[in-house]
Amino acid sequence: MRKKQDHSLLTEVELEFMTVVWDLGQGSVRDILAELNKVQERAYTSVATVLKIMEQKGFLTSERIDRSFVYRPAIPKADYQKTSLKNLSSKLFNGAPAALVARLVDDEDITDDMLEEMRALLNERLGDNES
Repeated sequence: MRKKQDHSLLTEVELEFMTVVWDLGQGSVRDILAELNKVQERAYTSVATVLKIMEQKGFLTSERIDRSFVYRPAIPKADYQKTSLKNLSSKLFNGAPAALVARLVDDEDITDDMLEEMRALLNERLGDNES
């Protein structure tokens, strides 16, 4: 039996497309195709199909201008990031954000500068700017 797909999250390909639309602010299929093709060659019809699916899922809106559809994000990038992180925290870290942060801090690729930046963000959030 096939598992029902979660429409609150983008697939990997959809996220790639959505990132382009967020960066552009809006774009026709040709505009989005031109950006995507800088990384990997894609067919116009494939891009148009994925954009239409993303619109049906509620991630994009479109407007017909002349003979083209112009797509815009239906949700801000920050809102999607928040939803994705909550989902990740819930599924992989039993809903414990501290466990997610602990895993992130444990990563060898995190530099001391990155850790200091995180500390500054935490201090700012906690209202403790005296570090």
